[in-house]
Amino acid sequence: MSNEFTIGTRLDSATTATLRAPRLNRHTFWCGQSGSGKTYALGVLLEQILLHTRLPLVVLDPNSDFVKLNAVRPDAPADVAAQLASRDIRVLRMDGDDPLRVRFMDMDMRSRAAVLQLDPVLDAEEFNAMLRLDSALVLGLDRPLIQWLREGDDPLFPRIAMRLENLGIVDWELWAWGNRGVTEVIDEKADATVVDLGGLGSAAQLQTTALAVLDRLWAQRHERIARLIVIDEAHNLAAPEADTPLARAVRDRIVQIAAEGRKYGIWLLLSTQRPSKLHPNVISQCDNLALMKMSSSRDLDELGQIFGFAPEELLQRSPGFAQGQALFAGGFAPEPQLVQMGTRLTLEGGSDVAVPVR
Repeated sequence: MSNEFTIGTRLDSATTATLRAPRLNRHTFWCGQSGSGKTYALGVLLEQILLHTRLPLVVLDPNSDFVKLNAVRPDAPADVAAQLASRDIRVLRMDGDDPLRVRFMDMDMRSRAAVLQLDPVLDAEEFNAMLRLDSALVLGLDRPLIQWLREGDDPLFPRIAMRLENLGIVDWELWAWGNRGVTEVIDEKADATVVDLGGLGSAAQLQTTALAVLDRLWAQRHERIARLIVIDEAHNLAAPEADTPLARAVRDRIVQIAAEGRKYGIWLLLSTQRPSKLHPNVISQCDNLALMKMSSSRDLDELGQIFGFAPEELLQRSPGFAQGQALFAGGFAPEPQLVQMGTRLTLEGGSDVAVPVR
């Protein structure tokens, strides 16, 4: 595998633009306003990572934009198509051949409490009952969880069952209920695992799935298995403000990975429309910048303060970028460069809705 890979053409010289694969071992901030070509460009990068590295990807995909990362375009060069076809790319979808499911009891205990909106102080008895669940389930479930909770010896377990029902959580189609869950797929360490969050029925289900994935990757951190976690529309999961225990749990896990993950080989690529939409403790940990069209002078000033390695004169050209043009700066760029992104090799999962015309 090569140390550098091509991502497009340099705007200033029409020569090949490359990125340094080894410097993906830093967190990356990928930013561009709506219509800038941000998602398409991110797809170009993911394809090149698959072609030129053995770095496993875990993609949290809220808009189903990358669900065809395993489908090569008919016009792709034959050698490239063969390379991509040889990679192990899993796409987990609610209604797909490889169903997206979460095993409730496989989640971190505190994450389960967040799903149930349990506070360790205000809901002390029920929270403590959650602590006892793990030891009570040493031998596993022999019947549905709700039934097991209602028939158990612990007098507080029926209250956990009632909370699951009252919040409507038990009705989520997301649950594996004994079948194969997303964390088991993560454990298999595919070349790329795309977790399609776009088919989930609520923000709480999206957050639950993301939290299950992030918790599992964090729990495995001491194995030091290099992974790049790609979070598209990252403001859905790591916004500065979080108004529910579940939203706070996801955000705090991402903040923790941003602060401590690099030494364990857990690296983030966070894509969003504006820097102000992400928690500042996440952005401040990023050493790579990909900036597409950004018209807001306030946002550009903020980016200039955070990413001092990006030349001011190049940042200020961002409002004039055409679709698919980007500034790359930081460790993964040989030097700060303005780039016209290359073409996609795999099919796009999503597209804009056309305006009806007569």
